[in-house]
Amino acid sequence: MASSMVSTTATTVVSRSTPAQASMVAPFTGLKSAAAFPSTRKNADITTLASNGGRVSCMKVWPTVGLKKFETLSYLPELTREQLIKQVEYLLRQKLIPCLEFELEHGFVYREHHKSPGYYDGRYWTMWKLPMFGCTDAVQVVNELDEAIKAHPNGFIRIIGFDNVRQVQITSFIAHKPKDF
Repeated sequence: MASSMVSTTATTVVSRSTPAQASMVAPFTGLKSAAAFPSTRKNADITTLASNGGRVSCMKVWPTVGLKKFETLSYLPELTREQLIKQVEYLLRQKLIPCLEFELEHGFVYREHHKSPGYYDGRYWTMWKLPMFGCTDAVQVVNELDEAIKAHPNGFIRIIGFDNVRQVQITSFIAHKPKDF
């Protein structure tokens, strides 16, 4: 008799549920008790907040005076010809259009003519020839870079990757800097 009573109760519950109730999720009841998590008291000393795992607790990212940081890869040493070719090969594998740009005075963003927020001089560089549509060989791009360096040895020259579908510049990196930078 007990077994027939259980099946009747279960049938009654199922028959009362509507299709909307069947897809409902239980409401959020909050996080579990903090007693389940391990509790350790950390010292609020500033030197314990950042650590590289060694004896040094805080690390300087770059010199704050004297060395300008430009764009992608600017924190690395000057790229060799082989490294430039590898970077351009990656750019081509991503289906980006290579293009060279140069700047003769400043290779970085600066303020000179206007002091309002959001306005900066030096954001736009001059394009070296046309973008290299249809280029499939990284050596062609680096040869074009060599021509730009011959024409402007004291200028900043960068290689950009342009996405022709989204009509935006995806990446850029400095390929040549003057010797005093």
